[in-house]
Amino acid sequence: MKQFDSLAGKHLNRRQLLAGSAVLGGMLAAAGLTGCGGSANAAVQDIAFWHLLSGGDGIKMQAMISKANQGNPGFTVHPTVLAWGPPYYTKLAMASAGGRPPELAIMHASRVPGYAPGGLIDPWDMSLLAEHGVTPESFAPRIWDKSQQNGQVFSIALDSHPFVMFFNTDVAAKAGVLSANGQLQGVSSPREFLGMAREMQKVTKAHGLSFGYLGSGSQMWRLFYTLYKQHGVDMELTPGQPMQADRDAAVESLEFMASLFDDTVAAKSGDISTGIAEFARGSSGMLFSGVWELPTLKKAGLPVDAATIPPLYGTPASYADSHSFVLPRQLNDDDEKRRSVYKFVSDVLKGSLSWAEAGHIPAYQPIVKSQAYRELTPQIHYANAADIITYDPESWFSGSGSDWQTYFAENVQNVLLGRDKAADGWDAFVRRTNTLLFRPNPV
Repeated sequence: MKQFDSLAGKHLNRRQLLAGSAVLGGMLAAAGLTGCGGSANAAVQDIAFWHLLSGGDGIKMQAMISKANQGNPGFTVHPTVLAWGPPYYTKLAMASAGGRPPELAIMHASRVPGYAPGGLIDPWDMSLLAEHGVTPESFAPRIWDKSQQNGQVFSIALDSHPFVMFFNTDVAAKAGVLSANGQLQGVSSPREFLGMAREMQKVTKAHGLSFGYLGSGSQMWRLFYTLYKQHGVDMELTPGQPMQADRDAAVESLEFMASLFDDTVAAKSGDISTGIAEFARGSSGMLFSGVWELPTLKKAGLPVDAATIPPLYGTPASYADSHSFVLPRQLNDDDEKRRSVYKFVSDVLKGSLSWAEAGHIPAYQPIVKSQAYRELTPQIHYANAADIITYDPESWFSGSGSDWQTYFAENVQNVLLGRDKAADGWDAFVRRTNTLLFRPNPV
C-alpha cells in the first residue's frame, strides 16, 4: 500500500498512471480477482495437511498426495510432517484450540476418543463422501465401528496396521514347522508356541523369536494386548471409575511374555532395532512386530512370510490401530475448501493399493477385494487381521503414542526382565491407570 500512498495527491503523468495500474492489476490477480469473463473460483485452493508418517510410509504418502494434486487442478495439498507420538498430538490440539489448524490431519483411530468430545475435530458428512463413491459399506465392520463417536463419524480410516508374526520360510522349513501350504503349522497354546520357537532355534543357533521391547511401551503393549484379548476378555476405562480388567488374564499374559526371554526362545533383552536386525540377518525364525516393517524385511532379501499371531488362549485377536483422516475444527468455515478435502481423501483411499505395498491393510474394501491386492504377498496372508483387530480400550489418555503406554513400560519392563513378579507389575499399572481415570480430559 505504500506505493499507492506515494502517488496520492500528486499529478500523475502517463508513465506513473500505467505503473500504478500494473501494480493494482497484479494485486487483484494475486487475490484471484480477474476482469471481464474471470472468476474467483479459478484460484487454486491451498489445503494444509498434517501427518506423522516418516520413513517409507512418508515416501508412500507423498506419492499419493502428489498423484491427487496432479488429478485435481483446483486444489494443492501441502503436507507438514511432524514427529510421531505425544509431540504431534500436542501440536494438533494446540493448533485447533488456537484457531490455526490445518484443513486435514492424520490421527490414529485410538486417539480420536480424546479429541472428539472437546470439539477439536469436526464430524464427517458422509453424504459428501458418498458423492465420490465412499460409503460406510466401503469399510470393514470393525474399522467402520471405530470411526464413530456418539453416533457421529469423526475419522475416516486409511488402513489398519496390526501387530503380526513374520517368519523366515527357510528356517521354518529346516525346523520342520512349515506346512504344505507354505504357512507355519498351527499352534493353539503357549506350550506349543514355545516348542515351535525352540525348533527354530536349533536351526539358527541363536534364537527362535525376535522381539525387541526395551524402552518401548508401545511395543510391550502391542504384544500384551494381543495376548490379553486372546483370552476373550475386555478392558474398560470409564472416567471416574476404577479400571475394569481381568486380572488373571493380564497376569497370565505377562508371565508368558516373560517366559519368552530365556536367551533361547528370544534374547533376554533388546530394543526394537536390535530385534528387527536380528531377524533380518537370519538369526531367528520369527519376529513379532507391526506390518509397517515389511518393506525393511523385504529389502534385506529375506525369504519372509507373515501371519497373524496364533490364538494361544482360544480367541483370535490382533492388536491394531488405524491411520485415519480427521477434520480439525476451523475458526472460519470454507465450504468449497472443505469439499476439496473430501475429494482429496476419496482419491487417496481409492489409490491405497500403494499403501498396501508398505505392509498396511487398506481400509477401503474395494482395494482389499481387488485382484491386485490378492497378488501381494505376504500381505494377503495376514489380510484376515482386519476381521480380528482389537483397538485400545477407549479413553482420553489411551492409544498409540500415548503416555499411558509409557506408564505400562514403567511398570512392566522389569517383569519382562525377570526382576518383578507379573502380578506386582500389573497391579502397579492398574493403580497408575486409576489415577488417570479420576482426572478430567485436558483437551
